[in-house]
Amino acid sequence: MQKRLTGSTARYLTTTLPYVNADPHIGFAFEIVHADIAARYHTLAGDDVFFNTGTDEHGQKIFEKARAAGKDPQAYVDEYAEKFRRLKGALGLSADIHFIRTTEPRHRAAAQEFWRRCEARGDIYKKLYQMKYCVGCELEKTDSELEKGRCPLHPAQELETREEENYFFRFSKYRQPLLDFYERCPDFVVPDFRFNEIKRFIERGLEDFSISRLATKMPWGVAIPGDESQVMFVWFDALVNYVSTLGWPEDIAQFEKYWGRPEAPRAVQFAGKDNLRQQSAMWQAMLLSAGLPLSRQIVIHGFITSGGQKMSKSLGNVINPYDIVEGYGVDALRYYLARHIHPFEDSDFTMEKFTDAYNANLANGLGNFVARVMALVAKSKIKNQKSKLQFKSQKLRTVLDTATQSYHAAFGAYHIQNVADAVWKLIQAGDEHVQETRPWEGEKQDVLEDLTALLGEIATLLVPILPETAGKIKSALETCTMPAPLFPRE
Repeated sequence: MQKRLTGSTARYLTTTLPYVNADPHIGFAFEIVHADIAARYHTLAGDDVFFNTGTDEHGQKIFEKARAAGKDPQAYVDEYAEKFRRLKGALGLSADIHFIRTTEPRHRAAAQEFWRRCEARGDIYKKLYQMKYCVGCELEKTDSELEKGRCPLHPAQELETREEENYFFRFSKYRQPLLDFYERCPDFVVPDFRFNEIKRFIERGLEDFSISRLATKMPWGVAIPGDESQVMFVWFDALVNYVSTLGWPEDIAQFEKYWGRPEAPRAVQFAGKDNLRQQSAMWQAMLLSAGLPLSRQIVIHGFITSGGQKMSKSLGNVINPYDIVEGYGVDALRYYLARHIHPFEDSDFTMEKFTDAYNANLANGLGNFVARVMALVAKSKIKNQKSKLQFKSQKLRTVLDTATQSYHAAFGAYHIQNVADAVWKLIQAGDEHVQETRPWEGEKQDVLEDLTALLGEIATLLVPILPETAGKIKSALETCTMPAPLFPRE
């Protein structure tokens, strides 16, 4: 693998924290697998990566779900948090991934210190107000955000009209500072069309937003410092996880190493398009208020639909990632999420499409190519020797150079689909070379050495995407033996 990145650079990558009011779904699996692929790539390149995920466990939806189930809220979130923690093994995530829960004492303490800093800046105040509130989003909505009087993300839920005295954050104060920041950092939000979307939102003007709830109505949250009658609004609390996971405010050395300094920000956040405002505007304004460095980049992905429709239990089209892993293996799911789900646009996922891709590109593609090459190698004189990248075939050398350049460039743009496509172009080129050279006809040692060298490069490039499969290919090459079928045909 020709590395584009060198040295040991500290890097911070994080997903959003899924809300634990339902089982893990394919949408979050997509987000965390893409983030894991990026984390593994940077680790492979020699970087020091802090990779974060976890669970968001406060707020009205959690409180109501726990009450409906007759459970204590803490017991309720403990049960669901464990389901999300198990994704580490189910999705083949990096062994050293960090997992933060917003009910942990360290997070509560960090959220309260964050509040104090914003309050000291004069950015928190109290007022009586009335608002239209979407429980599904856990956000207040302005009339311009509604479609036919309803939230477009949760059209089946009626908006609530609320009137109470809450604390507010002076979001309006940060309109120009945010626009100035966006001007200085033209690649802050990926992709560009999402960046344009948030800039237009900011340009229209900002309204201060509520950051607390009355404890008598909704007690399940982080207590406001100095005012036990209120708890923090779930979004204000949850966003602080990105720094509490680093030990902030106690462990400043670790915080500055991975989150960075104002002149050298490091944090890259992966989020869905429904989180665009929260991650790229609200959170950045909060960081400005608290006097902390802003994020380096926000990577926004689209939604996964099923059969052209939004997934829902009532439609019976919800895809459970655990079921796919049980039936096809973890790398089969990682492959599909990497290569067949667009990183930035909405994409459709059905089991029929998944099975077709599995058979065509894993069983008949990668799996067949590995089997053909290793069957020839096992019968040849190539024994226990490492192949070198001195191809006799200039065609293969050129294809490899082009593919690896595309591979690294795609990682730089967080375009995971193009990353996977670059590897599959190499697999296709290897298959074509087998057909053209027909190495099973007579002694063709040079051809076999080229093919094993190519397969070794493919295995290395696959490490971030299909770590388990890459390990099996490398083991087969080292022992010059036929591996068991990597992806049995369905």
